[in-house]
Amino acid sequence: MAGGTSLGAWTSCAADPGYRAAVLDLLGALAYGELSAFERLAEDAKLAPGLPDKAALARMASAEFQHYQLLHDRLAEVGADPTEVMTPFVEPLESFHRMTAPSDWLEGLVKAYVGDAIATDFYREVAVRLDDDTRELVLRVMSDTGHAQFAVDRLRQAIKEDPRVGGRLALWGRRLMGEALSQAQRVVAERDALSNLLVGGAQVQGFDLVEVGKMFNRITEAHTKRMAVLGLAS
Repeated sequence: MAGGTSLGAWTSCAADPGYRAAVLDLLGALAYGELSAFERLAEDAKLAPGLPDKAALARMASAEFQHYQLLHDRLAEVGADPTEVMTPFVEPLESFHRMTAPSDWLEGLVKAYVGDAIATDFYREVAVRLDDDTRELVLRVMSDTGHAQFAVDRLRQAIKEDPRVGGRLALWGRRLMGEALSQAQRVVAERDALSNLLVGGAQVQGFDLVEVGKMFNRITEAHTKRMAVLGLAS
């Protein structure tokens, strides 16, 4: 496996209560994130300027719901209550969406592009610390639905047609990144098992602010590069 060594199968790793709790947290956060992404894309489709864009977003929303279903079924399979496991992550994610409600189609595209990418970076950071079964599921769920390229193409075209929107969207991208990091750091700080997993695996005990900080720095650097792809300063 790239980036680390195999931890083995879920059944052996889950014998450690701390590891099991961390993975349930991780899958719960991811499951609610996918359900929320489905809702967001369905809402964004209403803002789409034409039928082809509306249909494209509907297709992507369907893919996000299928990802949610995979996670829901996996949680049930390992004996967890999916609703119970997702519940701690509802408020932080809804808070992020309240603070970052897009005012138009272009802001919605930037939000989807930035938000999806931050989530993908975060879960890929964690994937190297997971058992083989959970890692395979997480990477499958984080696979690209085509949304990133769709957003890049539409945003580049809009900026080409009216360069003045670039400044507004660059500021919007910075705001999105700040809010996303704030909510993610809050969740990690509040969930002990999850924070232990993030900073070096379930065997590490205690919240390590320095290691978590390094991880978020890497995510921020990746965000800067993605904004540059749009021709926007981050």
